[in-house]
Amino acid sequence: MVWLMVCKPLTHFAAKNVMPDKFPEKTCSIDRLVTHPKLVAATLDGSKTQQRRAGVYGYPGETFTLEGIEFEITGLRTERWGDITEENAQREGYPNLQMYRALIERMHQGMEWDQNQPVWVHDFRKIKVSSTVL
Repeated sequence: MVWLMVCKPLTHFAAKNVMPDKFPEKTCSIDRLVTHPKLVAATLDGSKTQQRRAGVYGYPGETFTLEGIEFEITGLRTERWGDITEENAQREGYPNLQMYRALIERMHQGMEWDQNQPVWVHDFRKIKVSSTVL
């Protein structure tokens, strides 16, 4: 699989409770993790809780905001492209693996689906904000 990288390596980040020494340097900023409008909507409604990227965009404990709602990276790991399952595709915000794969191939025209291509899986969750009564 050939990935087009639109981000350059970053040299710094700012986040609480983040341990970048366990992971490689970021290849893009966290605000680029979820950008497509349909995927933003799926993240906001809770149907998307994972994002695969060719590089690291955020570390566990780091947060990002979509339309005023804050999300936290809860996990970061590598997998092979060929390891993605139906459940993973659904966590990516798609109804099934076939649709997920078709979209990726449309977005990256001319690429080959390399089963051994490593990808970084970013798991995240919406941060629950407790309301206080004054």
